[in-house]
Amino acid sequence: MDARPETTAGEGPLPAGHPPVRTGKVGVLIANLGSPSGTDVPAVRRYLKEFLSDRRVIETPRLLWWLILNGIILRTRPAKTGHAYAIVWNTERNEAPLITITRAQAEKLAGRLDDDAIVVDWAMRYGEPAIADRIAALKDLGCDRILFAPLYPQYAAATTATANDAAFTALAAMRWQPAIRTLPPYHDDAVYIEALANSLEAGLAALDFAPEVVVASFHGLPRDYLDKGDPYHCQCHKTTRLLRERLGWPKERLRLTFQSRFGRAEWLQPYTDVTITELAKSGVKAIALITPGFSADCLETLEEIAIRGRETFEAAGGERYAMIPCLNDSADGMRLIEHLVRRELQGWV
Repeated sequence: MDARPETTAGEGPLPAGHPPVRTGKVGVLIANLGSPSGTDVPAVRRYLKEFLSDRRVIETPRLLWWLILNGIILRTRPAKTGHAYAIVWNTERNEAPLITITRAQAEKLAGRLDDDAIVVDWAMRYGEPAIADRIAALKDLGCDRILFAPLYPQYAAATTATANDAAFTALAAMRWQPAIRTLPPYHDDAVYIEALANSLEAGLAALDFAPEVVVASFHGLPRDYLDKGDPYHCQCHKTTRLLRERLGWPKERLRLTFQSRFGRAEWLQPYTDVTITELAKSGVKAIALITPGFSADCLETLEEIAIRGRETFEAAGGERYAMIPCLNDSADGMRLIEHLVRRELQGWV
């Protein structure tokens, strides 16, 4: 793609003393949920306050939720969450694994696209680097068109939509906005299903035992979000069905569950922790878990599933347990991201 000349919005030369206006490049901004800047209580509290104040994430009436959040959760939860982060923290880089992996995905994507007219960057919905900051940075680099790509395979208002909200809010503050496209959900994309199958088959082949059951654990949502029309539940089921068909497995071999619930309200079922407890108590001695809804390993996969999930299974009588890593920046994972980005950039590059 040929870069257009640096000019003002019209065709004439720039006024004297006016900084050059860069145009003619295409930006790709991949995004994920985010992580606190540290494992200490103040850092975790800041992160949780931003995350749990999002009206897309928590739909409880505002006054009631403000009292619960500030009166209970932000007083008690940061220490416990910080301890969990400390267990999986990347001490070498002093950052959460999600940050490390998302950066690596962006760097590898830039190398795979290998086009001077495309600028690849990354951002987080909560915490740093902020979506608004990275959109502004891409615009300053001459990107007058930006593909915003939240890496959530299954669409949910609490994930994809709130990330898009942040991008559109950033544009709302700009006089000269870049054109923007957003990545749609890819829960049934053939390249995604193939990547999951390859990852699962390779992960199982590397184990020194044969799991009797594989559990596909997706992040949970309150049940009433489904009742209000959120498609997430259906898309998780379709992903699991397509993966099961690709593998040629019966339904009993690959089971779908939902994790990470909190509070007293009903969430999407079946619950992951309850399921693996029931499996162990029924006599199943060996299981493996995959987390197809996560594009990168994070607290919810590395601590909740890999560590606490094992403890739950073994406490109920299970013996052999494994977690298959997310696609991350693996060859299959990067092939998928490149496929999605190239598809969405058609007509721009």
